[in-house]
Amino acid sequence: MAKIYHDADADLGVLKGKKVAVIGFGSQGKAQSMCLKDSGLNVVVGLRKGGKSWEDAKKNGMKVDEVPKAVKGADVVMVLIPDEIQGAVFEKDIKPNLKQGAALDFAHGFGITFGTIKPPKNVDVIMMAPKAPGPREREVFLEGFGVPALIAVHQDFTGNAKQVALALAKGIGATKAGVLETDFREEATSDLFGEQAVLCGGVTALIKAGFDTLVEDGYQPEIAYFECLHELKLIVDLIQSGGMMKMWTAVSNTAEFGGLSTRDRVITPDTKKAMKKMLKEIQNGKFAETWLSDAQTGMKKLDAMEKAEAESRVEVVGKEIRALFEKK
Repeated sequence: MAKIYHDADADLGVLKGKKVAVIGFGSQGKAQSMCLKDSGLNVVVGLRKGGKSWEDAKKNGMKVDEVPKAVKGADVVMVLIPDEIQGAVFEKDIKPNLKQGAALDFAHGFGITFGTIKPPKNVDVIMMAPKAPGPREREVFLEGFGVPALIAVHQDFTGNAKQVALALAKGIGATKAGVLETDFREEATSDLFGEQAVLCGGVTALIKAGFDTLVEDGYQPEIAYFECLHELKLIVDLIQSGGMMKMWTAVSNTAEFGGLSTRDRVITPDTKKAMKKMLKEIQNGKFAETWLSDAQTGMKKLDAMEKAEAESRVEVVGKEIRALFEKK
C-alpha cells in the first residue's frame, strides 16, 4: 500500500518567512490562499487588475497584486487558474518573473502533462492537489481538519521540492486527513478519466437515460426525477462515507438484490470498451488537443453542449422540483 503522509511528515516551517504567490482566486485559489494565510504564511494573490476576483480577494482580507508583481520575488508560485488559460498566462506573466529556485506548484497535472506549460530548468515543479472542491476544502479547514490531497514532484531543482509540497498540504490541513504521492501524468490522466467516465459524464448520462426511459414509457416526469436524480445524493453519501457495502446494507433487500443482479445490463462489456477508448484518448493527448482547440476558438462546442443540457427535460423538471424545497 502507498505511504500516506500526515502532520508529522510535513514541516510548515519550510515556508515561514517565504513569499507565496497564489495565481487565481476561483474555487481552488480562494480556498488555498485563505487557508495558507490562516496558517500564518505570507500570501499574495495574483490577479488581473479590475477582474471580478480582485475585489473579492480584497474583501476576504487577502493581499492582492497584478500577476507579474505577485510572482516577482515569490518563493512559491501556485498556478490555480483554469487549465485552458494556464499556458498563455504562464508565458506572459509568470515565466519572465520566476526567480531561480522558486517552487512552481499546480493543483492538477494537465499543463505539465500535455505540454501547455514548459517550465524553466532552474525551478522546482510540484503539485499539491486537494481532493475536494474549494468551498468544501475551506469548510473542512475551518472545522479544524482537512481534506485528503495528492502531491507530486516533476522537477526537483533545489532538492527540497517534496518538502515544499508537503508543507503546502499541511498549510491547508490536508496532512490531518492524509496525503498520497503520485506523479503529474498519473494524476492528470486518472482525474480526466474519472470526470468523463464516472463522476461528471458517466453519472449525468446515466441519470438522463433513466429519466428518459421512464418518461417515454408514460411515467410522470416528476416521479422520474425523484427516482433517477433526487435520491442519488442519499446513495452517494452512503457510498462515500462507508463504501459500497455500507450502501448495500442500508438500502432494502429488494434494492440490493435488484441492483446487484441487474447492473451488468447497464454497464456492459461494450461500456468498458468505450471507457478504455476514452482513457486511451486522454493518455495520447487527443482529448487535451480537442478541448484546447475549442477553448482557443471561443468555447463554441462547450457552449452548445451546455445550452442543450440546460434545455433538457430533466433539467427543466428538476428546476421546478428544487423550487419546492426552497425556504420561503
